[in-house]
Amino acid sequence: YAKTVRANPQEQQRWCRQLADLIAPVLPKDGSLLEVGVGEATTLAGVLTEFGWGGRAFGFDVSWSRIKVANDWLREQSQVAELFVGDLFNIPISDNSIDVVYSSHSLEPNGGWEEEAIAECLRVARKAVVLIEPIYELASPEAQARMEHHGYVRGLKEAALSQGATVSRYHLLSHCAETLNPSGVILIEKDVKQMESTTFWRCPLTHEPLKDSGDAFAAINTGIVYPVLRGIPMLMAEHAVIASKCN
Repeated sequence: YAKTVRANPQEQQRWCRQLADLIAPVLPKDGSLLEVGVGEATTLAGVLTEFGWGGRAFGFDVSWSRIKVANDWLREQSQVAELFVGDLFNIPISDNSIDVVYSSHSLEPNGGWEEEAIAECLRVARKAVVLIEPIYELASPEAQARMEHHGYVRGLKEAALSQGATVSRYHLLSHCAETLNPSGVILIEKDVKQMESTTFWRCPLTHEPLKDSGDAFAAINTGIVYPVLRGIPMLMAEHAVIASKCN
């Protein structure tokens, strides 16, 4: 992805400006933002550049290697975000901790798991979830056939409504690079004002608070520790280590 962006920076800038315009109305000044499935952070870096805002940004991916590339990319773009290895279906962040959670085609391959993915994003979000994903129901028959072949998500609006949330925007984007994979926006807003959590990180196994000690994230009460590999927190359940004496 980084190579593609280098080859066509104007296209990437247009894409990220479009996303930033969709996110900005629901993102508080100096608020917090999380991209799920951040990959190499090419989208996150571009969105942050468009904002030029002083909030706190996060991103995660299942791949340590992609996060390593993402950190390098952010530095090159003079942007700052806290990246970690994590699971879309078990995000290691406490309830109502991030103002806005967004995706950029990261839910796409999870056909059949739409409700679970949206429920987890809504759990972490305090104000809104902005999904930039292919919308099967608004696509052409040719695009639908391709999406069916690849097992892409469907029914995202219905999945959001089933969670008791409000869908305030639901349409295809004006600019999309791939006509057979038409990007759309599903803007999901929480109906009830949520209080910010008193803790931020949570254990993927027990859901108790995690303490960041620099070289590890520790769940003090259970003696479970998650390592930090070359500066990248490894916050998936399978990375847990029993270390009852870790301080």
